[in-house]
Amino acid sequence: MILQALKEYYDRKYAEGELPPNGFEIKEIPFIIVIDSQGNFISLEDTREPEGKRMVGKKFQVPSAKTRTSSITYNTANLMWDNIGYVLGLSIEDDPKSRKRANKQHTAWIESIKKLPADIRESPEVKAVTQFYKNGGVEHVLKSEEIEDCRKIPGCNITFRLNTEHLPVPAGEMMKRFRTSQMESADENEKKVIGTDLVTGETGEIVRLHRKTRIYKGADSLVSFQKNSGYDSYGKEQGYNSPITKNTEFAYTTALNHLLKSEKQQMIIGDSHTVFWGSKENQLEDRLHVLFQDPEEINPDTDVSRVRELFNSVKTGAYIGEDGNIPFYVLGLSPNSHRISIRFWERGNVSEYSKKIKQYFDDFSIVNKSEEPEFYSLKRILANISKLDELENIPPSLVGNVMMAIFKGTPYPATMLQLAVQRIRSDTKNRVTRIRAAVIKAYLNRYYGFYSSKKIKEITMKLDETQPSTGYQLGRLFAALERIQEKANPKLNATIRQRYYGSACTSPVTVFPTLLRLKNHHLAKIESEGMVIWFETKLGEIMHNIELFPSYLDLHDQGMFAIGYYHQRQDFFTKKEETIEESV
Repeated sequence: MILQALKEYYDRKYAEGELPPNGFEIKEIPFIIVIDSQGNFISLEDTREPEGKRMVGKKFQVPSAKTRTSSITYNTANLMWDNIGYVLGLSIEDDPKSRKRANKQHTAWIESIKKLPADIRESPEVKAVTQFYKNGGVEHVLKSEEIEDCRKIPGCNITFRLNTEHLPVPAGEMMKRFRTSQMESADENEKKVIGTDLVTGETGEIVRLHRKTRIYKGADSLVSFQKNSGYDSYGKEQGYNSPITKNTEFAYTTALNHLLKSEKQQMIIGDSHTVFWGSKENQLEDRLHVLFQDPEEINPDTDVSRVRELFNSVKTGAYIGEDGNIPFYVLGLSPNSHRISIRFWERGNVSEYSKKIKQYFDDFSIVNKSEEPEFYSLKRILANISKLDELENIPPSLVGNVMMAIFKGTPYPATMLQLAVQRIRSDTKNRVTRIRAAVIKAYLNRYYGFYSSKKIKEITMKLDETQPSTGYQLGRLFAALERIQEKANPKLNATIRQRYYGSACTSPVTVFPTLLRLKNHHLAKIESEGMVIWFETKLGEIMHNIELFPSYLDLHDQGMFAIGYYHQRQDFFTKKEETIEESV
């Protein structure tokens, strides 16, 4: 089903002119050497334009890149386009080893042009390129100001264009015809294995080795078989064990590579990749990536409004119409040795996924200060419950499991709660941040939405004084005691949060009696009688909801403790204290 959906996506994008036919690829070529018909150098054209925060080169449909190994021969040179090592003999790194390699590449490039058929060598385009090298054109290019910008781009691709033409040489009609004839000739000379395609049901030539679809170091094959492995059946080698025709193989690999290069249709967190697409063009396909970006990475004028539009469209039923019924696919990938591991595969429609995305944002919505962003990216959320709040410390398995829960609408992984509680206990300075509180709220609400309990009700965005959870009420009590200490000692650098939070949220009975005694000492320091009365009233309200101090709180109750603490702290900063003081 995955390959079938990718094949359908290729067919759709090919019809729209965004994906190439077999034997070709859409390639970004940032620099083009412009020459005249006599091979004289005219200029080095910079095709790049700003796209977001990056400069992106213009893309052209060119003959597919060659599959390369460590050896360098004329067969490894691409057809009339390549990197600056092959085309100009120019190394990016200025050291003897890199220069030697670049010289070999350039020699292979010149040899590859000489090996072209006579009629192609005699074409105006190729003759001009050949004459360019005879004229010492490389030296002219290396003296141009633009070459240094090209050298700064890893693997900078470059090609040629005649000054009388609009397209570069490898994208012109002559080269397209030649490449097509190459493909047909190769098909005639190769040994063929004919079979039935498992994806389309059509009969055709079966592929033994599939093209690479790299997502991480070495993880570059979605479908592969080790040669002479124990998985061979009836003497069949490699890809012949799972028959897929050449056309289908090219279609699905091209479609997946297109998605993996897209900035809109994939999300990357750590080494986990999630790609998504619809069977037809739809709004969700273009907007979904925005919902998971960091606030600082998005356009505040357009992207934030897209989040609101999604919410409103779900409420009004806008996605239930024509767009809503469009099939939509989500594929989660992660590296596994030299292959790609499929973490999850979900199928639904635009309307269903729109509701699940809205539910995700509802899950993580919690009261916050006005100066904070409306939402945080999933990457930032997971980083804030990882060691030292660093992105690289996010457990790889957690990413895929959380993404799967979002798109399946199932409970979030227990690891998410465990990490959040652990991070709160280890971060003595900040403890319960907005993001960590949101993570706990999201996890517990999903969990108890599937496994109901009388001891807890749905966690709201703001303070809920009627929440039956003992852990929640204890968290409120701890927040109230800390606030009293702060009012009594305005210049205090550290509060009970730094010293007692960890014990209070795990073994309340060992800590709260001491804190309540200290409270009396702190209240005595507060000069405002009205404020003292208000605090005592607040403590009484909270204590009324607590029958006794438990000897131990389990992980869920520790999470509720954090939520209660966070809610009560946020509630204090709504100026209620001052308002009540004035009315007493």
